Amino acid sequence: MRSFFTALDRFFMNRRNLYLLGFLLTFGLSFSEVMRGKQFNFMIFSDATLDFWRGIVPYGSDWAAAHHDYYLYGPLFNLLFTPFALLPAWLGPFVWNLFNYTLYFLAIFTLPERYTVRQKRNMYLYTMLILATTQLSFQYNVAVAYLFVFAFSLLERGRAGWAIALILISGFTKVYGVFQLGLLLCYPRFWRNMGYVLGIALLYFLLPMVKIPAESLLDYYRAWIDGLNVHYGTRVFETFFNIRVLFPTLPSYMHYVQGGILIVLAGLLGACRRRWSDPAFRAQALGILMGYVILFSNSVEKHTYVIALLGYLIWYGSRTPRFWDKWLYWANFVVLVWMPVDLLFPVRWMHFFFDTLDLNQWLFLVTWLRMVWITLGPRRIAWREG
Repeated sequence: MRSFFTALDRFFMNRRNLYLLGFLLTFGLSFSEVMRGKQFNFMIFSDATLDFWRGIVPYGSDWAAAHHDYYLYGPLFNLLFTPFALLPAWLGPFVWNLFNYTLYFLAIFTLPERYTVRQKRNMYLYTMLILATTQLSFQYNVAVAYLFVFAFSLLERGRAGWAIALILISGFTKVYGVFQLGLLLCYPRFWRNMGYVLGIALLYFLLPMVKIPAESLLDYYRAWIDGLNVHYGTRVFETFFNIRVLFPTLPSYMHYVQGGILIVLAGLLGACRRRWSDPAFRAQALGILMGYVILFSNSVEKHTYVIALLGYLIWYGSRTPRFWDKWLYWANFVVLVWMPVDLLFPVRWMHFFFDTLDLNQWLFLVTWLRMVWITLGPRRIAWREG
């Protein structure tokens, strides 16, 4: 029996085996949905991109009524998605999912070397099921997750310009990633990096002018923002603001809470100035940020937690875990990764735990608060590098 587990461990330590396993899973899921005509999110992305080139604004409830759901991404997304939209309808969804899967895999295995190969392997296996569920829906969440991680790895290697370019791609397509710019405080040459931010942001802001007239550009961005504001009130999501005991309805002051928490985090980060040079601290700050953009978002679905969980694993792997850390590690796996999979957990029980008890939001809220306390609170335990 021991030899079997040794062989199994050796198999999963091989990166080629891991990649092929995920590749086949992604291909199979994509095939299943395309054959049933359920690649709805890909169709929304494709229709919105083609409408962009036709001069049609793809935002708001009228557009959503004609295209399955709301379109929530900035015009830069349309430019980047164009190659996928131009592929044959049967091929585009496969290329989209496999492209994102490959970059997600590479993002994990190109993390700084202080993360061991075994840690990276475990991050990948831990998130494999939630990665599969988000790719089953052809979502963009996978890309947001790997953009966070690639940018972090580039910053750690002193490639700030390229890192900022990726952060701003995320920010100009789905907003989430823009908050990572706050971590530039922890890296050398802050003012030079802010120059990169201004230059690259201006470039990305103006790029849609390849199609949109200059006099209509601001109106187009306003339509995007309005579309985001309309969307979050259309159904129940999985954020802090959807915990029913705390908020029976979406609070009118939601944006003030979001901004207030962000200000508190910024203040705590500034108070930890002496720790900025510690790579473990920077990794943990990234994990907290990736958790924040999901937990305190306007609208998040179950599979969107792939972003928060990958950040949590980066946080978890940067320090020696204590008892409660190990408990939360497995609790998050069971609740956020395993329970939402219909084949592994009864749907009626999942709805009870998630839709009645809000167990997923409560659990990750506790996890995130512990991350903040350990990283940005009093220095109670030693940091671990490597």
